[in-house]
Amino acid sequence: MLWSHLRPSLTHLLSLRLLGTASSRMVVVKQPELLSAGLTFDDPSAFRVKSLGELLRALGVFQLCSFPLLVNNCGKLMTGTRTLLGRRGFSLLLRPTVYAQFVAGENEREISQSMGKMSLLGLRPMLAVPIEEDLGESTGEKRYDDNMEAMLECVRMSHSNAWSKDPMMQLKITALLSPELCVKLTTLITRQPYDLSLLVRAMDGEAITLPGLEETETAHFLCGLQRLNKIAEVSVNKVRVLVDAEYTYMNPALTLVTMALMKKFNKDGAWIWNTYQCYLKEAMSLLLEALNLSQAEGFCLGVKLVRGAYMDKERKLSEKEGRVDPIHPSWEETNKSYNSCLDVMLDAISQKPERNRIIVATHNEESVRRAAKRMEELGIDKDGGSVCFGQLLGMCDHVSLKLANEGYPVYKSVPYGSVDDTLPYLVRRAQENRTVLQGIRKERDLLRQELRYRIRLGLRGGS
Repeated sequence: MLWSHLRPSLTHLLSLRLLGTASSRMVVVKQPELLSAGLTFDDPSAFRVKSLGELLRALGVFQLCSFPLLVNNCGKLMTGTRTLLGRRGFSLLLRPTVYAQFVAGENEREISQSMGKMSLLGLRPMLAVPIEEDLGESTGEKRYDDNMEAMLECVRMSHSNAWSKDPMMQLKITALLSPELCVKLTTLITRQPYDLSLLVRAMDGEAITLPGLEETETAHFLCGLQRLNKIAEVSVNKVRVLVDAEYTYMNPALTLVTMALMKKFNKDGAWIWNTYQCYLKEAMSLLLEALNLSQAEGFCLGVKLVRGAYMDKERKLSEKEGRVDPIHPSWEETNKSYNSCLDVMLDAISQKPERNRIIVATHNEESVRRAAKRMEELGIDKDGGSVCFGQLLGMCDHVSLKLANEGYPVYKSVPYGSVDDTLPYLVRRAQENRTVLQGIRKERDLLRQELRYRIRLGLRGGS
């Protein structure tokens, strides 16, 4: 059974922002080329869609992100700055800088403006409500109900605006269900797997008994399933919901719930997706089990494939508890894991493109090239909808724009909300993705090349 092996955990985002000025400096979209020569991501003209202000902002933010001391202590630094400047002063400082780089906006007007610019560049938004919880942060049913309403609003915005074809959004289950219960469920299902049909019946409103849970825990679990069911009912046939993985100590429970949602809502298409973190040693076995389960249960499988972002915390926790480190011992091993999982999914898609879908969610150029090459070899259509690519908003734009110009569907993960609402999310993402942030030298160099080009153009009196 799948559940006896489930122990994953996910990366995720410090989502960021690419607000190109869709005007006189718009890049001419090239006709898609054959990939026999391979994709390259070395052209600074990819950034010609950005205004001078956006270039300078990105360079400044990326320069700050290159200092480990700043990234590792960004939470304390921002808290101290907010205390010093006050709420209004802090917002005035952050809005045109870090916030503008990483967040789409606070209200629907600002979000629509940002997403409209992105759409003109051939990129698709994947909205993310920046709410989640970890152990000790549970806030009660009222808060979870409010989070549900925020996610329903996210579904509405994703569907009602003409930003992109085939809209997607991200969802964290711990915004709707307490982390403590997820941890307990993880322990229970390793001993006695839960039947997916039991959870589906609970989503349909049936009063059920769940083995191992106390009465109050069962009541909360049923409320959480109802919240998830309501979001899925509203989104099916409209918006694809990508469920994030989180920490290994709760991930099996999250996957259990996600698979139950798939069983109910993915009969005729992949509307609910699960995330697989390839820095986990067991990533491949979990992915294969998901493929087998989807075939046995008769539902379509949507996969978000990531490397992972909780490495430091996972390793410290495993050392503290005397467990084997669940993370691959090296970056090279993680890359092998990612590429192997990618190959497995692309093979499955080539056989049944209507039943399997993947978003290749990575900033790694080699993995992007590998995916494109395998798609060509397997005869997978770029526009078929079974394969798409994803990067964080405001980062890796030289890869995103190149892929879009070549005719691939590309999504940018887009958080939104006020400075206060998004700050905890962005701090957590920055700390979890510090290696990504500190490894943006190439993008920074390309931005500098584009800036020098514009300076030379200006000195020559060019337009």
